Amino acid sequence: MTVPVVRDAAPGDLEAVCAIYAEDVLGGTGTFELVPPDLVEMTRRHASVVALGLPWLVAEVDGVIAAYAYAAPFRLRAAYRYTVEDSVYVASAFHGRGLGRSLLEALIVRCEAMGLRQMLGVIGDSANAGSVALHSACGFTPAGTMAAVGWKHDDWRDVVIMQKALNQGGASAPDAVGMPLD
Repeated sequence: MTVPVVRDAAPGDLEAVCAIYAEDVLGGTGTFELVPPDLVEMTRRHASVVALGLPWLVAEVDGVIAAYAYAAPFRLRAAYRYTVEDSVYVASAFHGRGLGRSLLEALIVRCEAMGLRQMLGVIGDSANAGSVALHSACGFTPAGTMAAVGWKHDDWRDVVIMQKALNQGGASAPDAVGMPLD
């Protein structure tokens, strides 16, 4: 496989992003959305993340958008301005090729450069071994499981929370402004 190009997502990439996400919405449990968003909604989501200065990245392989990832606010209250939640989605044809790790590592670097202090992986379905392994490989540790909080594909689904301290984490006061929330 060609080495992937990890770069900022451009508006022209969002159609491919929609297709990757729709695959998981309809067939997977990594997200608890039940109806895939259309291009207009995905464009709105992308714009809201980028407007906060947060990264939204794609992995391109031989000219094909094969995966994407972004960091979004964990919550929209000002006290959470140093904490983000990551999202990583890889097209099924590209699973197992390290694209998720390349993207998550790039997200971590970018969020640390912003002075952020915590990154959370909020993983849909405790059976999502691939996402749990990805986060573990990138230094995330388990922070808890919320049992049976989502109903998808005719079954209850857990949410696994994993956490990674960025920069000095909670060991000191922040030395950056954080995201402009609230």
